[in-house]
Amino acid sequence: MKSNGNSKKTLAWISSVAGILIAGAILIFVNAILKPVALRWDCTEEKRYTLSQGSENILRHLDKVVSIRFYYSRNASDMPVVLKNYATRVEDLLGEFQRAGGDKIKLSKLNPTPDSDEEDSAVLDGVSGQSLDMFGSGDPVYFGVAVSCGGKTAVLPFLSPESEAQLEYDLARAITEVTAAKKVRLGILTSLPVMGGFNGAPMMMNNPQRTPPWWIVSELKRNYDVVEIPATGTEIAEDIDVILALHPQNLSDEMLFSLDQFILRGGKMLAFLDPFAVSAMRQPYQPQPDTSAFDKLLQAWGFTFSNGKIVADRKLATRIRGAYGNVESMPTVLTLGKADVNTSVPALASLNSLLLFCPGEFSGKAVDGLKQTVLLHSSDDAGLISSFEAQMPGEQILKSLKSEHHEYVLAMQLAGTFPTAFPDGKPAAASADAKDGKDAKDAKAETAEKKDASLKKSAKPGVVILVGDADMLFDSFCIRQGNFLGQTIAQPINDNLNFALNMIDQLSGDENLFEIRARGTASRPFTVVRDLQAAAEKEFQGKIVQLEEELRGVQTQINELQRQRKPGEKELLSSEQRKVLSDFRKKEVEARKELKLVRRQLRAEIDSLENTLIFMNIALMPILVVVAGITVAAVKRRRSAHR
Repeated sequence: MKSNGNSKKTLAWISSVAGILIAGAILIFVNAILKPVALRWDCTEEKRYTLSQGSENILRHLDKVVSIRFYYSRNASDMPVVLKNYATRVEDLLGEFQRAGGDKIKLSKLNPTPDSDEEDSAVLDGVSGQSLDMFGSGDPVYFGVAVSCGGKTAVLPFLSPESEAQLEYDLARAITEVTAAKKVRLGILTSLPVMGGFNGAPMMMNNPQRTPPWWIVSELKRNYDVVEIPATGTEIAEDIDVILALHPQNLSDEMLFSLDQFILRGGKMLAFLDPFAVSAMRQPYQPQPDTSAFDKLLQAWGFTFSNGKIVADRKLATRIRGAYGNVESMPTVLTLGKADVNTSVPALASLNSLLLFCPGEFSGKAVDGLKQTVLLHSSDDAGLISSFEAQMPGEQILKSLKSEHHEYVLAMQLAGTFPTAFPDGKPAAASADAKDGKDAKDAKAETAEKKDASLKKSAKPGVVILVGDADMLFDSFCIRQGNFLGQTIAQPINDNLNFALNMIDQLSGDENLFEIRARGTASRPFTVVRDLQAAAEKEFQGKIVQLEEELRGVQTQINELQRQRKPGEKELLSSEQRKVLSDFRKKEVEARKELKLVRRQLRAEIDSLENTLIFMNIALMPILVVVAGITVAAVKRRRSAHR
């Protein structure tokens, strides 16, 4: 019997080892067969490792052969590990582009070494060689991509791992750039120094400083033919396809009329208005924030903009560092998540986080012929405050904030047939007299003729996107700049730039590009915690206001009792006054106890939620595996017992 038992154990051991060896052999065999086949299963929620539909569309409809040259110094001994790992991911992505493009994509992988033909090719293409040696004495390292077609070349001079989320878009944009017949002409109408230039007041140019353009302008110049439309002008060139208006101020009626006619001709415009443009304060001759000027056009479309009034939101308040180093909730700086964005619009579908600084709101109803689509909105715990109140500390704003219990429209899209804002035609110029030698009568006749030629309604449908904040595109509010191997790298801190670029891509007619960039940055804000904190702060403010009102009431009673004090009384406070103070102190202690209780309850709810998330992320899966193992073992034991 004992020998028989040992034989069974030996047989079971041999069977187990044989099973492991057979399973390993099968895995090796299957791996060898499937190695040439590029199969992947992307389990991420946003399919971040799968070529987007936009890229697929661009590559599927190519009618010309596009050459992609990937320059990577594989043999560089001092190549950092982070760049080596990133290079593998870049090669994988380029392989996906080649697979989707078929015979229209010609991919070359080049290894530039010193004094080689590959190095000469990289230099001619504009791919930058960087020295990784701290003294700059080592051989240059190449890590970039050049895309060419029909004599045109687009270059990604040096690939940075920090910009990996944008790599697919950059490659797709380079392909569309070299295959496009011509660039879209984009006109920028602004009163802000977004184009760069000299920083100094007009009358104080003794020591001017050159300021670079805003990053949004640099990004737009990569893919569009960007021209500036002077805010002081009166005309818009006929060859402009899309207009980007950034906080336009003091526009003349002639310029507003030109915008009106541009839209009626089927033009497309993205306008960032602002009730309190903090970025304008960077100009020495503009010490105070000012408002945008678009009222006449908005009224014709059925809307008004809250110039001078700012949306303050208790739920969307952003925690920022105040002037004295303290961290506080600022209800005029709004952090918008997915719940506050219209994700049914493709360009906004995957944006996760937007930061708005003192935004305004749009109110009204679209006139006949126009369709309004709300893009961004506040929470239902928001209200309007004056620009003066917006400069107060966040705690003080929250204390006096009165919620209107409805969502304010922060950005919207209008599409359809627009009515004119100038039914009487083109407004008369400041000097209608004969500037070309004509008399006043001829000038009036010419003006009347131009009025008759102006459009009174849309010749074809147009699109206007209106946003209630221009500061969101100011560099300090949307990017963090750094230096990587001698190059200035901009790392987005939110999706503000993506929002603007997506909208412009949509207006320019290329829907494929904004589908790629619409992935956005990965962010998962805890909206439940945010709502709990907002509710608690609201309750705190109510308690504080009540306490302060009681304090003022007691102080009034004390002052009144002081006036009633009889002459000759030496005590500073009478027994009656001391009783009033004692009663107040009791009320103050009770109120503070209530505040502590509310804070404790809030902390308990947040801690409970946090502990639940930690348990689910760390302990739940191992527990499920253990339970499954025990269950399987129990089932097997029961089956063995029955045998």
